[in-house]
Amino acid sequence: MSLHFELVTPARLVRSEEVHMVVVPGSEGEFGVLEGHAPFMSTVKDGVLKIYRSAGAAPEEIVVSGGFAEVGDKGLTVLAEHVEG
Repeated sequence: MSLHFELVTPARLVRSEEVHMVVVPGSEGEFGVLEGHAPFMSTVKDGVLKIYRSAGAAPEEIVVSGGFAEVGDKGLTVLAEHVEG
């Protein structure tokens, strides 16, 4: 099973890929999203997005600033105001 993940800024599509899990720095605290997660929306605070390509893998970390995260039928979309790198 895999989760479709997209990371977008106002300027560009940063990532669009299939992953195992993503941990998002939500404004109410970090939350993890796996395939089949219930629909959900959250604001994103400045912090580190952790992308796990497979179960047990070390996460890839991307620094994000602000924005929104939406979990829907098509997976997880993070619209970040700014992405480092």
